[in-house]
Amino acid sequence: MKPAPFEYHAPTSLEQALDLMSQHAGEAKILAGGQSLVPAMNFRVVQPSLLIDLNRVVELSFIREEGNAIRVGAMARERHLEFDASIEKRIPLLHEAVPNIAHPQIRNRGTIGGSIVHADPAAELPMLMVALNARLKGKNKSAERWIDAKGFFAGMFTTALEPDEILAEIEIPFMPPRTGWSFMEVAPRSGDYAMMGVAALVTLDKDGKCKSATLVYLNAGDGPVDAVASAQMLAGESLSDKSIESAAVHASENEINPFGNIHASTDFQRHLAKVLTQKALKQAAQRAGESQ
Repeated sequence: MKPAPFEYHAPTSLEQALDLMSQHAGEAKILAGGQSLVPAMNFRVVQPSLLIDLNRVVELSFIREEGNAIRVGAMARERHLEFDASIEKRIPLLHEAVPNIAHPQIRNRGTIGGSIVHADPAAELPMLMVALNARLKGKNKSAERWIDAKGFFAGMFTTALEPDEILAEIEIPFMPPRTGWSFMEVAPRSGDYAMMGVAALVTLDKDGKCKSATLVYLNAGDGPVDAVASAQMLAGESLSDKSIESAAVHASENEINPFGNIHASTDFQRHLAKVLTQKALKQAAQRAGESQ
């Protein structure tokens, strides 16, 4: 199929793009990598009257260290995240997870900003931003604001951005010392959307006990699911098979709300969440211990 007719603009600066958004708030759609929007337009699920293509806005394509964080322009390609040395060193969870996003050809075009704003509950980058306590900068013609990732995702395919705002930048703090990580997901085939996925972080204190933990799931609700209560069950504990299993059971039975699909029932998704959580926590704890 072909998309419905639309007006097309390709600004060469963020300022020009913001002018267009101000003039056409609520009518325009932003084209970033196009890996989700273009198929949706071709099937006429989405029919914007105006498309603002950011691919010539080079000022939004960067990855750099600044202070204790890595700042990423919204138009940075997923493939660039995958091979960036700073991300590999400072945020190894992100480095490990990005190759699980679809296929290399898609990552060559897909952008971090496009995936985040699309807010697909089954996508990896939104859940990783929540797990990593990222901040997201929204800009309109007259102002800018930072939004915590945990407050950015407002539901399925919905974010906290206003109609005249553009996601310009993402700030991801370095992972703390003595922190281990793990990303695990199960998909019907390599490159497909996962039936269930989890990102786990474990920070140990100087005595080897769990100082803090994080568990965030994809495809487990209408957005990234941050299992705060289950993660807090591990704080102060010497992580054992028993404590890890208790947290995994609590998360899979009480904190996620999977919808089921043609590949997996809700019961199977909960089973996957339990198994993946146990494996991910063990791997994260082991890595945290090795870093001490």
